[in-house]
This record gives sequence, structure tokens and C-alpha cells, in this order.
Amino acid sequence: MLLNTGEYKESLGHVVKIISSARSNAAQKASAEMIRMYWLIGNELVARSEWGNKYIETLSKDIRAAFPGIKGFSVRSLKYMAKFAREVGSELRSSCCTIPWGHMILLLDKTRLGEERLWYLNVTIENGWSRAVLDHQIDLQLYERQRLAGKVTNFSRTLPAPESELAQQALKDPYVFDFITTRQGHQEHEIEQQMV
Repeated sequence: MLLNTGEYKESLGHVVKIISSARSNAAQKASAEMIRMYWLIGNELVARSEWGNKYIETLSKDIRAAFPGIKGFSVRSLKYMAKFAREVGSELRSSCCTIPWGHMILLLDKTRLGEERLWYLNVTIENGWSRAVLDHQIDLQLYERQRLAGKVTNFSRTLPAPESELAQQALKDPYVFDFITTRQGHQEHEIEQQMV
């Protein structure tokens, strides 16, 4: 069989689609689990808030000592986790797990708690917006212009396509695979190579 035949190219295209879809699904599931973990950690931080900033500083150091090389547990990140837990109830947590953490931080920083944030969350999921697009839409006050003005949207998708910017950013998120290292010294690249 010649490897440059149409039949071979069709088979290659099919295999490439399977790999792309599996990579996207794996990244989205890992991202969702990471964000769920951040919410749970945030709840622990909120429950111990009376212990003050020294608690968060010490916890940050001790987490990094327990998991050398892990990222995403700086004092600043832990404070975002606490804010995330305070401002997002358990009923909304699963929706928040469908977007990358960087998107969630943007929503926490630039939107008001309640209907506005929920609206931006939903349209980001429905349209597969990248963080840059979400940021731009918030800056342009899309919520005020569309939602509050009573305009109708045609958002019909519930999950972004594997080719969407949101799915691509989940694959590039530096923290997604960092917290699931199987043994000390494993690098994200090694895990990615094993998954592929």
C-alpha cells in the first residue's frame, strides 16, 4: 500500500481528529478537576480566615514544600481561591469548572458578583471565548449593551468545539497538569508525552 494514497490520507485525518479530541477532553477534565480543587481549598481558607495572612503565607510555603515544583499556590493564588470560594456557591461551581482558571480570575476581578458574572460565564462557555476576547467584551461592557438592553442572543452551544479558543487555552494552561504529577521530578512535558 502506498502511503500517499487518498485512503491513507483519510485514515491519517481520522486518527489526527481522534488525538485532538482526546487531548482536548483530557485537558478540559484536568482543568475542571483543578478548579474544583481550588474551590475546595478556597473553602478551607475561608473557614480559617480568622487565622489571618500569616496562615496563608505559611500554607503557601508548606504546599510548595510538600509538592516541589508545583505552581499555582502562591499567596496571591491562594487569596484568589478564597475569593472564588466566597463568591461562587457550590451550585455554580460546576459551571465554573468548564472555563480555565485564568478566565475565572478575570471574572473575579472585572465583573460584579451575581447576574453580571454569571452572564459573562455563560456566554464565555457558549462561545468558547479566549481570555483576551472575554477581557475585551467586559471592557466593552457587552453585558450592559446586550443583556440589560434586552437584546436576544443566539447562544445555542453548551460546550466549545475542540478547535475553539477556550479548548486551546485549556491545553496551554501551565497549571492544569502541574498539580497531578505522579512522582517528584516529572515535568509537564513528560506527562503530556505519556498521554499522547
